[in-house]
Amino acid sequence: MSERITADFWFDPMCPWAWLTSRWMLEVERLRPVDVRWHVMSLAVLNEDKLDELPEEYRELLGSQAWGPVRVVTAARLLHGEDVVGRLYTALGTRFHNEGMGATREAVAAALRDADLPASLLEYADRDTYDAELRASHKEGIGKVGEDVGTPVIAVPGPGGEEVAFFGPVVTPAPRGEAAARLWDGTLLVASTPGFYEIKRTRTAGPVFG
Repeated sequence: MSERITADFWFDPMCPWAWLTSRWMLEVERLRPVDVRWHVMSLAVLNEDKLDELPEEYRELLGSQAWGPVRVVTAARLLHGEDVVGRLYTALGTRFHNEGMGATREAVAAALRDADLPASLLEYADRDTYDAELRASHKEGIGKVGEDVGTPVIAVPGPGGEEVAFFGPVVTPAPRGEAAARLWDGTLLVASTPGFYEIKRTRTAGPVFG
């Protein structure tokens, strides 16, 4: 494959599985002619009409912490440009997942420093200033795959150049080197197959960030 393509990637910074997939995509960028374009989606928005069906611990998480990080990323994008989204996501995910800080205000503040972005962006964690734009980004991503999936969502060129989107791949740990490249090649292969929808098996391992 020699033609350069763009892969659109929707994430919620809180999701450990999206984080692992995103690290794989960065490896793919290094090994294949691919540019990743980053977008936010929101687990809080995805589940806001299903809260009564969720376990109490997850329900509390979505209510107390889930809005802040995606609001900060959205504000950063709108105030400082599209190019900061991937950089800030890397900083947030490193603090949240690799360093085990979780999606705390302290972690978000540290990530803003790591990404060389203004500390004042943290103020948007508690504001609905850009919630309309956040919801629009979420709607764009989830609208490509349907409401019965989560994050990550990836959209790539499919048959005849038409865009194909899917949930995943969900993988742990994130593949490196040739393994990452082969998984990407396989991803494009299934995306190019008309009528292909799903391969899935039960997860038997948790996220491995090392």
